[in-house]
Amino acid sequence: MDEVFKALADPGRRRLLDSLNARNGQSLRELCGELDMARQSVSKHLAVLEAANLITVARQGREKLHYLNAEPINAISERWINRYHRERVQALAELKRALEEPMTKPEFVYTTYINTTPEKLWQALTDPTFTKRYWSVTFDTDWAVGSTMTWHMGEVTMADPAQVILESEPYRRLSYTWHTVTPEFAEAVELSDELYEKLRSEPRSKITFDIEPHGAAVKLTVVHDGFEPDSTLLEMVGQGWTELLSSLKTLLETGEPLPSAQPAGQSA
Repeated sequence: MDEVFKALADPGRRRLLDSLNARNGQSLRELCGELDMARQSVSKHLAVLEAANLITVARQGREKLHYLNAEPINAISERWINRYHRERVQALAELKRALEEPMTKPEFVYTTYINTTPEKLWQALTDPTFTKRYWSVTFDTDWAVGSTMTWHMGEVTMADPAQVILESEPYRRLSYTWHTVTPEFAEAVELSDELYEKLRSEPRSKITFDIEPHGAAVKLTVVHDGFEPDSTLLEMVGQGWTELLSSLKTLLETGEPLPSAQPAGQSA
């Protein structure tokens, strides 16, 4: 956490976070123009923010796009604010609120570091014994590219030919299309008729997990994209992925998931 507080101490880096809060997913060139800062200065500040995990980077073609990352602020909240039930600390709350607001670009990007191995993390993402514990869902699939996958959430089964594996490189990268919003699912998570119709009308999104060794730990980057502008589903998953990934991290590091983890689809 020392790196987080050091990164936030510099006004130039806070300006970069403010700029990304206003328009997330900017390139280095866009940030330089937005803030009227030298390219070298922006690059140095971004490197410090990325090292503190306050931003995460995703490639789009030849460009590197920069996104706010809520994980370290979430960790601060869990360690102090939630523990002591304090009133909202103004400086932290403003940044935390900014990080949790819906993104202006139609995608969700999140990076966390987990004290585990790529093999164990892959198992946690694919093995129903693990997914049921922190996600309350299981999958029926062979995890081969092009294979269909059936989602199970309690008594609800979601099967659709368009629910498929897109990429599968064990211990490195996994990507698949998001589940179908069925009437049974809508009833199970108590969606209103209006919300159900909105979700049904949206294009199918996809989720990607990138796994990279990072010293004795593993860097996990999660990208949920394929949304249309003003997506209702994006707002829902943006609220839920933070808790879900925190529960995954806790399970791998302690053997027990967070007690408040929600089933998939209610918020992730």
